[in-house]
Amino acid sequence: MPDAEDIRRIALSLPDTTEKVAWSMPTFRVAGKMFVTLPEDETSIAVRCPKEERDELALAEPEKFWIAGHEAQFAWVRVRLAALEDEDELRDILADSWRQAAPPRLLEAYPRLGRPTGD
Repeated sequence: MPDAEDIRRIALSLPDTTEKVAWSMPTFRVAGKMFVTLPEDETSIAVRCPKEERDELALAEPEKFWIAGHEAQFAWVRVRLAALEDEDELRDILADSWRQAAPPRLLEAYPRLGRPTGD
């Protein structure tokens, strides 16, 4: 299972990403815009995800994805770390969330990160 250090290492490897404590937990931001939070229990993360996709994920894989009540009106989804297949899946999830928050200048500067895998 990925842990806090794996999340930190992968998140900080993404361009223009910084770590900042908010709400007593580590958050990771691209160009100042938050794209992942690591709640205190460190068994899950919250990442950006368009609401339509988020709802589909939570229905398709409820053991892996869920929507926290206090985040229901926002475009965020929770990910259970123990349910991830491997570090590559974590990396894909973090990169996708990064894309949701990154400004156009970074998406243009890093085209491989600017598009989902398979495009």
